[in-house]
Order: sequence, then structure tokens, then C-alpha cells
Amino acid sequence: MEIVSGRTGKPHVTSQQFRQFIEGTVGQDSYILRSGEKLEPQLASNNSLKIRSGMMCHHGNISSVKIGTYDEVELTNGTQGMKRIDLVVNRYTRNEEDNTEKNEWVVIMGTPAESNPAVPEYIKGNLQNGDLVDDCPVFEVHFDGINIVEVTKKLEIAQTNKDLVDRSTCLPRTYKSQNFSDKVATGVVTPLKYTVPEDGYYFVSFKLEDMTNIESGYKLAYTSCPRTGWICAQSTGSWTTTDRFNASNIVYLKASDVVTLYYNHNSGGTVSINAVLICARLA
Repeated sequence: MEIVSGRTGKPHVTSQQFRQFIEGTVGQDSYILRSGEKLEPQLASNNSLKIRSGMMCHHGNISSVKIGTYDEVELTNGTQGMKRIDLVVNRYTRNEEDNTEKNEWVVIMGTPAESNPAVPEYIKGNLQNGDLVDDCPVFEVHFDGINIVEVTKKLEIAQTNKDLVDRSTCLPRTYKSQNFSDKVATGVVTPLKYTVPEDGYYFVSFKLEDMTNIESGYKLAYTSCPRTGWICAQSTGSWTTTDRFNASNIVYLKASDVVTLYYNHNSGGTVSINAVLICARLA
């Protein structure tokens, strides 16, 4: 074991170690990062492609087109009456003699065909495993005759922490009631309620524990909404020990709907329950 993020008195952090950290943070796949113009492709002509500013990650390796600039790659003209797919790859290379590393755009020209042209092969390496060349396909350029008809991105935009927070537009609302007691002969409406803030699909779940040692009687715990009816439920016959209920479901709810947790026991009497209600809007 050796320290990476600390002083040792001499240079010691390797590019491989830095890439390991990036892989553990961003992921081991290939992504365009949410920076600059996100490497947006722009056709300059039928034989020239501009790649706007941005940054990408491939096997933990970060490379970029500087903000406020663009790269330009040259394409070979298409052939009249033929279709073709070219692949624009971000190629990593390492010099085996001095271990210097670099990234550059490389266009791999496909084979013209009258129909259904194939995507050309590329070098499938892994720089983290020591491969000297490692291609990452970033764009496909589709030719129909002499014209470019489509340029497609091959990589997804990596999600930032803010993106993940924004997608979780409604975190689980959890309500707990400890030692709640009430009559159960005609059913219990617990104080656990959730008012839906906006339309959408919701994960509704509950856990309920009956602390009363009642040996007989039919027991039912369920969530319900006046507009939708029952959402999720669990029932049981007679138990001689603590009764535990849990159920969940995904349901479409509308703003102002009220989800309520109920508990029923047909033997009457008073019971003491611990319960949790969870309602979470799905992104």
C-alpha cells in the first residue's frame, strides 16, 4: 500500500493512479463531461467536421478541446451512388520508449456500399491495462453519395451530482409514529398521511408493527387514496407474537392526492403500533 494524495518528498503520483481515481468517480466507461459545448459536432463542409469545446473521459483518461476553441478533422469525400460510415475516434497512444502519452482525433474511413454500410473496426484497447493504443469511438459520420446526411454521438453525457439531485425531485417523505394507539374494531386511520405535491409516478411503501399480543382476529394494513383506492396492502390471520406488515407499489398520483396508511383488526380492542410511510416521486 502506498499513499497517493499526500506528500512523500518526491514526485510519486502516476497517471494510472489518477485515472483510477477518475474511474472510481465518473465510471469505467466512456463519457462526455458536462463542460464547454460538450464536444458538439458541427459540419463545416462535406469533407470537414468541427468539434466544439468540451471534455471527455475514456477508461479514466481525461482529454479536452479547450473552451472557446474547436478542433477540425478532415473527411474523405463520399462516392456518388454509394453509402459509407466513417468513425471519428479519440485515440490514446503511449510511447513505449519514454512513456509519454497523448490524445488525438483519428478518422477511420468505412467501406463504401450500395446499401447497409458497415461501421469500420477500431482498436479496442485498455490504456489502464498498459495497452499502447486505445481508441474511443466518439462520432459516426454517415455518407449518402457525396453528402453527409448524419453525424451521431456515440457517447452519453456524464451525470453530475446536481443532475442526480434534480432527478430526485422529491426525496422520500418518511413519517413515523411510535406507540400509536387507537380502537380497531371499525378500522384505524393512522396519522401517517402524505399530500402529493405534483403529478407523477410514486413509489409508495409502508412498514407497520403491531406491538399488541392478540392471538386471534384478521389483520389488514394498507395504503389508500380517495381518488385511486387501495395502493398496497398486506393481511394476515392470527399470530401469537408481534405482527409485522410491509408492502409497496408504484402508482400514478396527482397533485393534492392524499395517501393514508390504515390498519384494521376485526377483533376490536385497542392496539399499539409503530409505523413508517414512504412516498417517493420517481424521476
